[in-house]
Amino acid sequence: MDDQNQQSDVPTPRMLSWARNSTIYRLERRMMTEKQLFDAITRKAKQKFEDISAAQLKALADSAVKFAYDQKALDDVAYAAVSTRSAVRGGKSKRNIAQKLSSKGVATDIVDTALERADDLFAAVVFARKRAFGPFRRGDLDEKRKVKELSAFARNGFSFEIGKKVFGMSLSEAEEVLETRLAF
Repeated sequence: MDDQNQQSDVPTPRMLSWARNSTIYRLERRMMTEKQLFDAITRKAKQKFEDISAAQLKALADSAVKFAYDQKALDDVAYAAVSTRSAVRGGKSKRNIAQKLSSKGVATDIVDTALERADDLFAAVVFARKRAFGPFRRGDLDEKRKVKELSAFARNGFSFEIGKKVFGMSLSEAEEVLETRLAF
């Protein structure tokens, strides 16, 4: 009986083959963090294999992560850098980016390194352009609209100072920020 219980802690060759193929499939489609891959393999293995034990699940997910690292297809540092650049260009604040990366399982030191070159002012100007706020505003400014715009900056993780700075820019100043900082 002990041999049977001990055997159930080790994934079968079929399970390991499935985990490898599933890892390849997932990483071909998009970049993932180690945590995302681990969680995805665990979740799908529970669905695919009816009598899988918790130890087998962990071993299967660990083998998938190891396989991905061996193939150099998994890199949390590169994931954080790419995600940060993309998010800044999309108008996301450093605070928002850090929260999202942390929720995806990226280590704090990796997040901090990725955010070193991020520019909140550039991101705030992009955000303002997308929402037609501040220098990109089309209508007249009244008190209600002013509060709405500044609140939107705060809700999206920008500091009051950054929001106020963008809010007070002229259209040419905002476009200059977008042109000079696009190299990030």
